[in-house]
Parts: sequence; C-alpha cells; structure tokens
Amino acid sequence: MAKRSGTGGGTPAIVALERAGVPFQMHSYPHQPGTAPYGEEAAEALGVDPERVFKTLVAEVDGTLTVAVVPVSHSLDLKGLASAVGGKRAAMADPAAAERATGYVRGGISPLGQRRRLRTVLDDSARTHPTIHVSAGRRGLEVELTPAELAALTAAAFAPLRRER
Repeated sequence: MAKRSGTGGGTPAIVALERAGVPFQMHSYPHQPGTAPYGEEAAEALGVDPERVFKTLVAEVDGTLTVAVVPVSHSLDLKGLASAVGGKRAAMADPAAAERATGYVRGGISPLGQRRRLRTVLDDSARTHPTIHVSAGRRGLEVELTPAELAALTAAAFAPLRRER
C-alpha cells in the first residue's frame, strides 16, 4: 500500500495520517445525499466486503464520549463498549455533541484527526483483515490502512463490539 501524499491538506484525518507517515490508500466515491446508512453505501460504491468497512460511532459511556469503530455490516453492542472501557452504562451520543467533539459531520466522522481526542475502541474483527476502510472525514471519502496502524494512531483498544442486526 503506497503512502498517499500531496493531498494539499485534505481533511484532518488525511493530515493526521500524512504527519504520522503511515501508509494508507485513499478511496473516493460519489456520495448520494439522502442515502443511508453511509457505511453500506461506501462498501457498495467501492466494491469492498462490508466486513472490511468500519463505521465510526460516538457513544457516551458513564457520561464520557467514547468512539467505537465497528464493521458497517453489524450494530454496536453498547454493553460490550461499556465493558471494554471499564464502564457500567453506554448509550449513543447526541449527534450534535458527537459533531462538536470530533469536528466532523454525521456520516463522515473519522476516528482520525478528531478535534478532541476521544477514547477509542476498535472491534476485534478488524484484526482478521490485512487492511480496513474507515471514513477519511467526509462523506464519499474513505481511507484504507492496517488495523494496527489505526489502533496506534488513535490509541485504540481492541474488544468485541459488534452484534448482529
């Protein structure tokens, strides 16, 4: 995988990757407004197995904003997230609070380059793939990198977070 450079800055996620010198591949696709869920749109548009495309969700664990990164083909297990960070109770964060904390809009929240670094947990299924895709900070823009590099850049822990829909 070649390191992408010369993006002219790009999103904060791309800037963070370039500053870290991490190899990554950028992928873009024409986002269709009104299309949801965003992650499934990305998997289909890029022709990638949905198990390798991860969505970034912001939840509150005992009142603290926490990022969960899970495959788009699954839902987030809130109890699993709480357990992973030593908490008791988790609920999805208010979308406006998630946008303020991360600096990204819903559907384009990246685990990388967030305005305020939030505690992050990556679903352990990521380790089964050589590379995964996460939002690059804008709808229609994904970044592909190794799960180990993503975990290192976000100080993420690995834990079982996914549940069947």
